[in-house]
Amino acid sequence: MSYPIEGACQCGQVSYKLLEAPKNVIACHCTECQKLATSPFSVTAMVNSDTIEFKGDMSEWCRLADSGNTSCAKFCPTCGTRIYHYNPDDPTNIKLKLKSKGEDDAVFAPKAHIWVSSKLSWYDIPEGAKTFDKQP
Repeated sequence: MSYPIEGACQCGQVSYKLLEAPKNVIACHCTECQKLATSPFSVTAMVNSDTIEFKGDMSEWCRLADSGNTSCAKFCPTCGTRIYHYNPDDPTNIKLKLKSKGEDDAVFAPKAHIWVSSKLSWYDIPEGAKTFDKQP
């Protein structure tokens, strides 16, 4: 994989350029991520804020997470696509929600599955995948 890689929201108003590989990629099965993704889980790429560049205006929404931390979401105000999440107490860690524009999407393949205690019964986690009942 060569960097930078680029991605954008559905309407293209917000875009990003990822300058290096994510620190980690996880699939989260918590009920909040199921709502967010309207899917069994949400995939998140953990990146340092100094390794990603964003263009476009974003709106923000924050909530109290089960961990007791604040989780803020940045999203496109036009199409509503989630761009990333972050904790305002640690804004250097970005939780990127978007897929890249390129054909090689292996960079966003999950390395672990978290909150499997909330996993939907009909979804089977791939054999051999690292799993955590809640937040590691």
